[in-house]
Amino acid sequence: MTDANPESSQPESQRLDKWLWFARMVKTRTLATRLVTSGKVRVNREKINKAAHCVRAGDVVTVTVNRRVRILKIMAPGSRRGPASEAQMLYDDISPVEEAPAPLKGMADFNSAPRRVIGAGRPTKKERRDLEKLRGSEN
Repeated sequence: MTDANPESSQPESQRLDKWLWFARMVKTRTLATRLVTSGKVRVNREKINKAAHCVRAGDVVTVTVNRRVRILKIMAPGSRRGPASEAQMLYDDISPVEEAPAPLKGMADFNSAPRRVIGAGRPTKKERRDLEKLRGSEN
């Protein structure tokens, strides 16, 4: 009978799709597999097409997710899909800092709430409730 060492319970290498899922790059393991097989993942500058490719601590993974390229240095293989704070300990993000794109000329400010002229078009839900309350209608 051998003694179970908790440090040795963590594997040295891990499947790429599993690591991406543990590191919370994608929501499901199926999406991680699709990401790898679609050619959007590189390990140490080599394009990887197999989700079962093994990654180790020290490997550099380049992932394109949501139109953003992230360069991650693997610090440790994961043991479970835990909270985001635990997932961030699995890698070191070495991506260059991206600056926000300049707004296009003539474009409306998308951060402001849309404005509606009172009396124009259909009433909003709040306006309809206020009208019903004023009229004394119960529905």
